[in-house]
Amino acid sequence: MAAAGSIGVYKVVFAALGVLMVGTLVYTTVTDGSPFRPELLTPWMVATLIDFYVNVIAILTWVVYKEVNWINSIFWVVLLFCFGGSATCAYLVVKLSEIKPSGPFQDPLDLLFLRQGNLSQRKSSFVITGRIIFSILGAMMAAIVIYTVITDGLPFRKELLTPWMAATLLDFYINVFAISVWVAHKESNWISTAIWICLLICFGSITTCGYIVVQLFQVSYQDPIYHVLLNLHNKSLNTEQGRPPSIIPSISVKA
Repeated sequence: MAAAGSIGVYKVVFAALGVLMVGTLVYTTVTDGSPFRPELLTPWMVATLIDFYVNVIAILTWVVYKEVNWINSIFWVVLLFCFGGSATCAYLVVKLSEIKPSGPFQDPLDLLFLRQGNLSQRKSSFVITGRIIFSILGAMMAAIVIYTVITDGLPFRKELLTPWMAATLLDFYINVFAISVWVAHKESNWISTAIWICLLICFGSITTCGYIVVQLFQVSYQDPIYHVLLNLHNKSLNTEQGRPPSIIPSISVKA
């Protein structure tokens, strides 16, 4: 279980990553010009951008679930699409700052992933839709990667690493790091955590979609959606051993 002090560490890490990403975008714009140039859209840049935005879709799905009202949801969705990893970091820092643990047995990171307000208001009525959408996105991304390898060769070539490709990859892996935090919190042991994170690093959004689909197949249609987000195996073990579960219906957050 994560200690309350880990919240402060995560805030510092994501704040630093957000500043790094903003600095990278500013520096690349100044030294290499605008990213909106046709010559930058090489086959592997296009594939990387699609990979990047599939991960963004996964993150913004969580954001829409987490936010209480649609105005906040739309605001953050627009920022995520426009600014990528820097917006992800900003959102996480804001939400980490709102966390106020309400009991000694409650994992502070549970409060990060859960929505504000009454948990019972959100059921996983869209489980089938989620399975279909993320299965399609994962298959589409796999097909794009295979097609690009066949038509343009492997991506491990020096000439592909332009300034904007480097900036895009940094942006991409900041989001991968954010998703990895969820995977590490969700998994029951370090072996499965290490395997999934290695797959995320190597295969990007293909792994993201695969992981989400696996989690969606592990819940029933009547389960609250937080069953997808949290490691309920550990919670049930705590209950069986006489310790209160760390999931509680009322979530305390700062106003």
